[in-house]
Amino acid sequence: MNQETSQKPLIVTETVPLEPGDHERYSHYVRKDKVVESAVMGTPVVALCGKVWIPNRDPEKFPVCPECKEIYEGMKANESGDSSEG
Repeated sequence: MNQETSQKPLIVTETVPLEPGDHERYSHYVRKDKVVESAVMGTPVVALCGKVWIPNRDPEKFPVCPECKEIYEGMKANESGDSSEG
């Protein structure tokens, strides 16, 4: 695995306990290397949106965090050189 591959975000899920009426749970974008580190060491990860938690659930079961998605899309646009500026 090369350096570039390990730096791309991966979707993982926030795992804070649910409070009554708290149904907003999202999958978040996090660097792959940090997810692996978290799985091995049990350390928290930081999502693009700033959310901090220790992932342990299937991210496929939750919608993507709108803030993470917006940040990630902006990062992809900057990498490919897409810009609305002339």
